[in-house]
Amino acid sequence: MRIIAGTARGRRLQAPKGDRVRPTLDRVREALFNILAPRINGARFLDLYAGSGANGIEALSRGAASAFFVDNHAESHAVIQKNLEITGFSSVGSAMRYNLPQDLGRIPGSFDIIFADPPYGYQGHHELLEGLATSGRVEPGGVVIIEHLRKSDLPETAGALNRTQVRPYGATTLSFYA
Repeated sequence: MRIIAGTARGRRLQAPKGDRVRPTLDRVREALFNILAPRINGARFLDLYAGSGANGIEALSRGAASAFFVDNHAESHAVIQKNLEITGFSSVGSAMRYNLPQDLGRIPGSFDIIFADPPYGYQGHHELLEGLATSGRVEPGGVVIIEHLRKSDLPETAGALNRTQVRPYGATTLSFYA
């Protein structure tokens, strides 16, 4: 797994061991950041279910002002910290171990871009989206992106969030909410 573009382009990232973490495929990450390109410069990025932190670090590499990473596993937290060091983004990235979606209110601040990649088979998409819609984490004009299995049933609306586009990539789909 590597950073695709930006100031840290080509840097290899570490990943937690085992199959608990399923990193976003490079081609899906590249497509995601091509879509987000007009929004990324200076953005505050929230990476939920962060795993290795690759998506938030990609955002930093492409010009995001800051990134906040959330994962509830100790190994993921340690790997994210290491990857921030490897890429030189320790000063603009921070990570916390929170349980989602119940700890959304503990996350400090609001964000221009929120990316969530819960484990495949996750059944709490509606609860997560409702929590994001009501927690004050989404900056006005911000976007929420959920990575999920194509066959997953995500809601069209959750609170004030409306699904604006769906982008399938093989078995993986990105759903965008604004």
